[in-house]
Amino acid sequence: MLEINNLRAGYGAINVLWDLSLNIEAGKLTTIIGPNGAGKTTLLRAVMGLVPVSQGTITLDGKSLGDIPTWKMTEASMAMIPEGRMVFRDMTIEENLMMGAFAPRHRAAAPGNLEKSYQMFPRLRERRKQLAGSLSGGEAQMLAMARGLMSDPKLLIIDEPSLGLAPVMVNELFDILGRLKQDKRTIVLVEQNTQRAVGVADHVYLMQSGKVVLSQPAAEVSLDHLHKLYFAR
Repeated sequence: MLEINNLRAGYGAINVLWDLSLNIEAGKLTTIIGPNGAGKTTLLRAVMGLVPVSQGTITLDGKSLGDIPTWKMTEASMAMIPEGRMVFRDMTIEENLMMGAFAPRHRAAAPGNLEKSYQMFPRLRERRKQLAGSLSGGEAQMLAMARGLMSDPKLLIIDEPSLGLAPVMVNELFDILGRLKQDKRTIVLVEQNTQRAVGVADHVYLMQSGKVVLSQPAAEVSLDHLHKLYFAR
């Protein structure tokens, strides 16, 4: 579905990704893990057009994403849930959710998708008129995920969703990821919690210094070996 070949990208004169290639299969949950500075977020930003690509190709269902600006990625049926939640604090929960369906092509389906979001995240229904800025970190993460689903994307990209959350909220978050996986959604998950990330994934990529150093079906991953590579031992 999403194919990345020989990718180089970075920030000005600083290159971060080095000839990176990976493949995201349709209907699968693919997790990308690696230490800080490995280039994981840069990779996601390159896919979404937020970081310039100096070499290589990024295609979705065989169509190049290279000429699509970030604000039109929803038209390619992609959505990214960024690290740090980034909800609109001075807007209500429901207003935040409707922003996820702001693009004209998604507005007709917005009421139905809103109801699906409330079914998946019932706490948001209870507080739909509450300002997003009053939510806890875990609740804000749920809101960010629900907002990303409002456009019913073919490809959902999630960056560090468990960062800073209490253990009970991490459990709830991964339960939801498991349900999305059962629905055969195509998901790219970047996550620092290696055990939970591998446990929910179909395929695992490990990045180090802007390169892929391991690509393996999740069922075949040895956590001991993974951690040795992760910490470069």
